[in-house]
Amino acid sequence: MTEWVKRPKSYVPDLRQLGALCDGNYQRLRKLRKLEVDGQPVCEIELHREHQYLGRVRIEVLQTARFTETLLLEQVHNSGRWLNNPRMTVRVYHDAAMAEVISCYRHRQIAPVNDYPNRFMHHPDEKVQVNGFLADWLDYCLRFGHLPMEHAAWTAGQGVD
Repeated sequence: MTEWVKRPKSYVPDLRQLGALCDGNYQRLRKLRKLEVDGQPVCEIELHREHQYLGRVRIEVLQTARFTETLLLEQVHNSGRWLNNPRMTVRVYHDAAMAEVISCYRHRQIAPVNDYPNRFMHHPDEKVQVNGFLADWLDYCLRFGHLPMEHAAWTAGQGVD
């Protein structure tokens, strides 16, 4: 007598969803980086809602190539607003107009698909979830982000918007 063992259906990533997130993240980063001064490897953006200081986001260019950039995005000086300060390495593909998270927090690579359960209890769709978080974080930065006051005073005299 042969017993058939029913295996759980393996996770298949939704490439359209991931692609849409990466496309949107590229556009969000372009808008956000318009605040930075040309040629500077680091840009800091302060977050304010009305008169409340919400923290500062730092964008650092780690590596530049012909069609790609690698950026480090991190929340700093947060005044306790975040449980954990977000810290992500993002690869920007200018030729494809896409930006995707390649590592998060502890410099680990994010696998496109994770077996579940796994040693670190990563979700099968963790890559989609992390890129979705980046989209939300960038939207938040676009909504509440401003140049720091000392930088804004300097750029006002330089004609930078």
